[in-house]
Parts: sequence; structure tokens; C-alpha cells
Amino acid sequence: MRDTDELRALRDFEAGEPPLDDDTRRRVRARLFQAMNGPAPAAVRPRRPVLRIALTGVVTAAVVAGVLVAVQHDDGTAPGGTAKRPATGAPSTTAPAMRNVSAQTVLNGAAAYERKHEQVVSPRDDQFIYTKEIIKETEQKTGATKSHVDETWRSVDGSQRSWIMEIGKGWWSEPLKEDESMWPPQDWGTLKKLPTDPEKLILAIQGEFGAKARSLDDIDDQEWSHIHFSLAGLLKLVPVMPEGLRPAAYEALGMVPGVKAVPNQQDAKGRTGVAITYDDPTLPEGATGFGGYFIFDPETYRFLGFRDTRTSGDGAEMKTYTQLSYLDSWAVVDKAKQRP
Repeated sequence: MRDTDELRALRDFEAGEPPLDDDTRRRVRARLFQAMNGPAPAAVRPRRPVLRIALTGVVTAAVVAGVLVAVQHDDGTAPGGTAKRPATGAPSTTAPAMRNVSAQTVLNGAAAYERKHEQVVSPRDDQFIYTKEIIKETEQKTGATKSHVDETWRSVDGSQRSWIMEIGKGWWSEPLKEDESMWPPQDWGTLKKLPTDPEKLILAIQGEFGAKARSLDDIDDQEWSHIHFSLAGLLKLVPVMPEGLRPAAYEALGMVPGVKAVPNQQDAKGRTGVAITYDDPTLPEGATGFGGYFIFDPETYRFLGFRDTRTSGDGAEMKTYTQLSYLDSWAVVDKAKQRP
């Protein structure tokens, strides 16, 4: 079973139902780990792959000293501010969103934008990173739309229980055991150890699931597929990162063969942007991998949000949803369930 099938097992359950029980999650994680890593060697360092599917992104945040790190919203305004709306009207064929542009241009532009606007955050180990995500789901067959507000409090050093939400469902996530690890890493200490050079980041990720390559030229299609899976997971599931890591991840994503730009894509707020997606050569024709669409402003390359799909049920009862999502705000707080 491919890693995308295993992700479906984790994410494809209706809103309002309880989260998967621990035994089910362990079984799914075990199968996903085996699918990602191939035949298991005699001794394997336990790993936990991407576990959550709530779609997360990055916004520019204003950071202030003190107990709370101040929040800034996705539209670029501070709380209580007024966003400037673009002029209405259909885009012309010469509008930036309609022009042909390479994926590397978009992602390098996103990295440059992020380096210019990112704020240095240094949370204490005993604190929590709070995120508020907005997810808009539309059932493709009926057109019925429902919005979810997911609020998460994740322990900075991973030593305390975290409160996790996915499409409206929440539960307490226990700290990892000593022999466990997770990709993407969620604790600040592990994130700070990841390279902020894009090529070194790729090689570090590749070394997690195979014999470490000496250069990007040594990486084959299957390994690139795993690398894309890992980079997409890092960018989607870790909304707050140490300085320099997100720009490096954007640039690294631009180096993955098969990553492409798709113009004229709308985000959850109706803005037209240019999207980045991935044609995975290791998947059967017509199959889609993990990652969906990363949508960027076509002029500034500021990240706008995600578009993805989710399915629930089986056979004739299967429903397919289009998900549009963005990170509304984030902050650093002193305890779980504390809002900024």
C-alpha cells in the first residue's frame, strides 16, 4: 500500500466522528512507515511519519516581547485592522496569475519574500505554539460547503500533551516516547537542527530513509517522491518554524523534479494566484500524491493557502471534498487551551 493510501486512512473520516483510536493509528503508522521505507532492514530506528492532515501554512507575524507573541492575520492586518481589497473584475490573459512561470521561480520568490518578512521567534521549551486554521470544504458531487475552525496547541519541546484538531475534531496528543520520532518534527529543538541550506536539507531528508546520497544527482525517482512527501509535510504541517527553515524548504521544493506551477488558481478567500503541485512519476496514471496545491500571490509570491482533496467512505458511499485552507493566526502561549 502506498503512502498516499495510508494518509487516506488517517484523514478520511467524517467531521463529527471521534478521532482514530490509538491501536488504529499505530497500525496505520506501521504500514505507512513500511511503504515509505521499503523492506525493513534488521534494525530500524523507529520513526513516525506525517500524522496529521489539517492544512497549515505560513503568515507574517508581528512578534513582541513578553508572555504572548502577538498575532497577525493571514490578510496582513493586525487584530482590528482593515484589509485592503483588490479591484474587482475578471483577470485578463496578461494578469500575473495567468502568465506562464516556472515552479522554481515561484518557490524562489516565496523564499525571498519569506526571508524579507519572517520574524525571529524563540519560544521557551515549556510554552505552546497556538495556531488557528480555517478550512473550507466543498463536496464535489453536491456542492455543499462547510467550514471548520481548527485550533491547535503544540508543546514547544514535545514534553507536554498537545491539543490537536483536524477538520473540527480535537484530541490530546501524548508526548513521544524516547524511542519514537516523527516526521515532520514538531518540537522546536529538532526543527532548529534541520539545515537552512536547501540542498543540505534535501540530503538530510533523503538520509532519513535510505543510504545517504552524496549529491542530488544520486537521487532516483522513488527517493525524490519521498523527499517531496517530506517537504510537503514540513511546509503544510509545521506552521511556525525557526528562522530560515521555511525559505530553505521552499527552495528545496523547487529542486524536486516534477514540481510544476499552475496559473489562475483560487484560494479560500477567492484570490487568484499561482499554485505549485507535483507530478509523481512513481504513481499510476491518474493517481495523486500527498501535497495538493500550494497557492501563492502571483506578484509578490506571498503564500496564500492550500488546496487539497479529501475522501470519506467507500464504494458508492464515497464522498470527495475539495479543501481550501489557510492559517488565520498564530501565537506563542504559556499553556494549552490558552488563547492569545
